[in-house]
Amino acid sequence: MLELTKDGENRYRLKRSGKMAVEGIVYANDYLLPLIATDKSLQQLANAASLPGVVEPVCGMPDMHEGFGLPIGGVMACAADGVISAGAVGMDINCGVRLLATGIPAGELAPPFLRKLMERIEDYVPTGVGRKGKNRDITRDIFEEAVHIGPLGLVDRGYGMPADLSKIEEGGCLPGAELGAVSGKAYKRGADQLGTLGGGNHFIELQVVSEIYDPAAADIFGLSPGALTVMIHTGSRGFGHQICSDYSKILLAAAGKHGIEIPDRGLACAPADSLEGKNYYAAMACAVNYAFANRQLITHEIRRAFKDVLGGGKCEPEIDLIYDVAHNIAKWEKHGGQRLLVHRKGATRALPPGHAGNPAVYRHTGHPVLIPGSMGTASYVLTGTEKAAESFFSVNHGAGRLLSRTAALREISKEQFVRSMSGVLYNCGNYKELLDESPDAYKDIDQVVETLAAISMTRKIARLVPLAVIKGKD
Repeated sequence: MLELTKDGENRYRLKRSGKMAVEGIVYANDYLLPLIATDKSLQQLANAASLPGVVEPVCGMPDMHEGFGLPIGGVMACAADGVISAGAVGMDINCGVRLLATGIPAGELAPPFLRKLMERIEDYVPTGVGRKGKNRDITRDIFEEAVHIGPLGLVDRGYGMPADLSKIEEGGCLPGAELGAVSGKAYKRGADQLGTLGGGNHFIELQVVSEIYDPAAADIFGLSPGALTVMIHTGSRGFGHQICSDYSKILLAAAGKHGIEIPDRGLACAPADSLEGKNYYAAMACAVNYAFANRQLITHEIRRAFKDVLGGGKCEPEIDLIYDVAHNIAKWEKHGGQRLLVHRKGATRALPPGHAGNPAVYRHTGHPVLIPGSMGTASYVLTGTEKAAESFFSVNHGAGRLLSRTAALREISKEQFVRSMSGVLYNCGNYKELLDESPDAYKDIDQVVETLAAISMTRKIARLVPLAVIKGKD
């Protein structure tokens, strides 16, 4: 029987039971705690705690909900002699968020101008499941370069600015990528989809900075009250999905070969130092770098759209990258003097001020932690603190689903959807195409963010409110 024991404010300990090798920590407040019981996320966290080499604690973030294998909002660290699991990274490898500053007062842009911006962005960035990229000059060579070195080659070719590369997690390149570990099917899907948004919860959102909590840090980040920002949420598209699908099967077979007892097929794994484990890491790194490159190419197209609509004369918009963070990733990191493979699935790295892993420009503040809300609700910019060390410097990645897509379609009415999107422009004429992404399908982002802020694991820097959102059809 799984048992959560209160262990301080907004913090619960998942005690060892059954085959769990280590304990877990779940972060929740009074609003979020009852929601944990509505799905299998707690059991999935316990399953992860039973894998070989797992290091205490496994962590459930405030946005935790049921996923495939590890729950979304789950963090699992493994020792060097432990395992690596595709299901503990997720299907959309390096699904992540990028935030852009425009310096444009949002109040100067009337809805018709916002609509025009949305339409021009859509002219350049294909949206929806399975859509192919429009950039005819993204050749096979550029694709193969992107999976090995991320956005660097794109910037060298004019798809961005050199300064962009200093404001991306891992500098936009996770070492160890090897395209030879990727299947032909994954290769084709990746080559076709670079520079596309996708569907589901992926979006491009025009936002306004509605509140500043830390003026000094906000100024360093390039955030000012009332300014227009652009948030991009997408990942490695079909490329990463295919890699996860391929290796979930490979690692399932490998577990049996290596004598590993798997509590759930979704946590198929192999020793990290095995051939299968090394091959998955090499393929996953390809998808990580591809996703960084994908968001870089989309950034380039957004800059083009702004120039088309708002450029000319004395008004030449400067769109600066604030930061880019990954949500679904496994990385070798040092924690407590130990080299660990940290799996973050629906979780965001949050390094504190002074940490050597921060980019130089953010060394004294800590890098921006970007937390998107659901469509129609606020997003946040945070930083991590030293107290986040207990979660391997990890925090939540968003609001977290409250209703499954099927339940949202069944339970949310047109009236509810329209009310929840009041004042926010969106790009789909038929509300039913967006119903499963309605704000009412997600947990309250304010409650989720405040859960860690209240116990000083994060520090709030700014709150961003949506003005217009671009989403693709599933």
